[in-house]
Amino acid sequence: MRLLVLEDQSDLRESVAGRLRAQGHAVDEAGDLAEAESFVQSYAYDVLLLDRSVPDGDALGALLRWRQSGIVAPVLFLTARDSIKDRVEGFAGGADDYLVKPFAMDELVARVSAIGRRGGMIRPSTIHIGDLEIDLARRVMRRGGIALPLRPKEFALLQVLAERAGQVVSRQDLLAACWGEDQQPASNAEEVLIAALRRKLGNPPLLRTVRGTGYVLETPDVARA
Repeated sequence: MRLLVLEDQSDLRESVAGRLRAQGHAVDEAGDLAEAESFVQSYAYDVLLLDRSVPDGDALGALLRWRQSGIVAPVLFLTARDSIKDRVEGFAGGADDYLVKPFAMDELVARVSAIGRRGGMIRPSTIHIGDLEIDLARRVMRRGGIALPLRPKEFALLQVLAERAGQVVSRQDLLAACWGEDQQPASNAEEVLIAALRRKLGNPPLLRTVRGTGYVLETPDVARA
């Protein structure tokens, strides 16, 4: 998933972003509302993680504007404002979940995963492509009923390809979905991941390179054509 973290405390923001990247997510970081606004207007996100109180205002007001403009990405508020009134205001303003500081990183990861599955677009919990089964909830891939271990970035890349199965996904789209704006992967990063994924997917091949365009995940019969 592609995520945005708005948090003015740089240490906490980097800690949260780092943990989410370790789970295979692409994460953009914003330190104030102006920066978050720029990101939200430029990219489509699966989940927005917003600190309510930042130097240039209350993120609740920004969220109300975003909802009115048609931005439907689910929102998790991360905040020290823990009164019932604050929580009610947050949910009324369009938030999907509320996590009070200080929080445990394991709980944060679980909540992001949960609201990401139910928010924005309606996604299936499992994707089937031929004999390939991708369990998005458990982040497990099976082929022919056999579980195949994937690293977080490998699974993130596979998820992007699987959700657009049969369509060519460009290198730029893969980089945006798997690394985000703030990360600068090596120039051949997606090629290395694609090669590793091909090895793990095995035969008959499911993953095809469209030279000069990108990659497509498709059923064996189509991939061999």
